Amino acid sequence: MTSSATRIPTSLPTAEPTSNPFALWYADGWTVTKRNLIKIKRSPDMIVFAVIQPIMFVLLFSQVYAGAIAVQGTDYVQFLMAGIFAQTVVFGSTFSGSAMAQDLKSGIIDRFRSLPMSSSAVLIGRTNSDLALNTISMVIMMLTGLVVGWRVNSSFLEFLAGLGLLLLFSYAFSWVMALLGMSVRSPEVINNASFLILFPLTFISNAFVPLETLPEPLRTFAELNPVSSLVQAARELFGNTGSAPVPDVWTLQHATLTVLIGVVVMLVVFVPLCIRKFASISSR
Repeated sequence: MTSSATRIPTSLPTAEPTSNPFALWYADGWTVTKRNLIKIKRSPDMIVFAVIQPIMFVLLFSQVYAGAIAVQGTDYVQFLMAGIFAQTVVFGSTFSGSAMAQDLKSGIIDRFRSLPMSSSAVLIGRTNSDLALNTISMVIMMLTGLVVGWRVNSSFLEFLAGLGLLLLFSYAFSWVMALLGMSVRSPEVINNASFLILFPLTFISNAFVPLETLPEPLRTFAELNPVSSLVQAARELFGNTGSAPVPDVWTLQHATLTVLIGVVVMLVVFVPLCIRKFASISSR
């Protein structure tokens, strides 16, 4: 009688690591994104303060200044909310800059540099997580707008297109702020530096008042301001323009196209600049 012995393998088969550069880059970016999202989850105060300021602007302008600001052809609350949405996503992009400055100061960038990961994954993870935070802020802003009387007067697809355009602009602009965050010497400087950019962009625009009420030099700046195009595009997609006249300027007559062009330009210019800046910092 013969018996056959079963051969037991000495080691279990393991999956071979992928050599696809895109798959490796995607995995690295998702890992850093997840790390930043967990950090936000563990710091709920970050979300609270991210939405308190826009809520204050909604209540301030809709309840205090609405009686003093007249808009031809539409109700002021309908006119206002697209401006508040644009301001929210633009201000929300500053988290990329401040977080990058803080990570550089805390030394976490040095830890990432010691890992076998793509150098751009840190930037991808940072901007992706801020896009998630901006999405949460937008949902809260829209609920606040509904409370004070704002309504969507367009189709559901146009509403989604308006929301997507706002978030797409915020994502592209977060790369601008990430470059600024890597360029300053300390996290304490980033707030002052960013507000020097954000305040003219948001307040010298059509976000809160009609452009025809501005003095001529400021009106010219506002007509070419990308935030004005973003606000006008959001108003059109949400159906909040009423019968208010649109200034005879190409950037506002074709607001959605202008925003899309601006998004492409920001991504094409600032993504490579950010990656190059990050590489120069990591090689020090």
